[in-house]
Amino acid sequence: MLNAKGFDLWADGYDRSVQLSEASDEYPFAGYKDVLNAVYRAVHARAHASVLDLGFGTGVLTAKLYAEGYAVSGVDFSPRMIALAQVKMPGARLIQADFTQGIPATLLGERFDFIISTYAMHHLTDPQKAALWRALLQQLAPDGALIIGDVAFATESEQEACCLRAGDGWDNDEAYVVAQRFYTEFPGLRFERISHCAGILTLKR
Repeated sequence: MLNAKGFDLWADGYDRSVQLSEASDEYPFAGYKDVLNAVYRAVHARAHASVLDLGFGTGVLTAKLYAEGYAVSGVDFSPRMIALAQVKMPGARLIQADFTQGIPATLLGERFDFIISTYAMHHLTDPQKAALWRALLQQLAPDGALIIGDVAFATESEQEACCLRAGDGWDNDEAYVVAQRFYTEFPGLRFERISHCAGILTLKR
């Protein structure tokens, strides 16, 4: 997995790397724009919502919400990513922190209409994901939703099929979401398949 320094080095070419992978319908970014559009539509269905974005990167998604007047807060651990995003969202509250270590103290006690995360949750192990989701659900406003878009699969067999298709390109260091692993602990979890290697998970308070 990349550390903060690795993401700093990748930051300026990140959006281009995503575009190339998506255009060829290849893992890991096949369906990337569809994932972001689906998350955008879910948030956009509620006017004047407050949004917390975990791992916002260069701000591709949240900058659009910010431009439309949504109250945007974000957490990312790459100073370079934050710098690029801050240009797009000068009035947003962007916090440098590693959310894999938990929710930053400055955010504890706040409530958000939406907590979103796109292409960042795969940096957590399954136990870390579950612990973070439990904590995030407590920070949702009434009728709020946690929405996660990422390289994700409904079942183990779907992940295995994607791994075989990717061949040597498969990244064994990442811990992708497999929804069926979490249904027992989170019975309200909903999974929507977007592409052969992408999906959206939604949890409501």
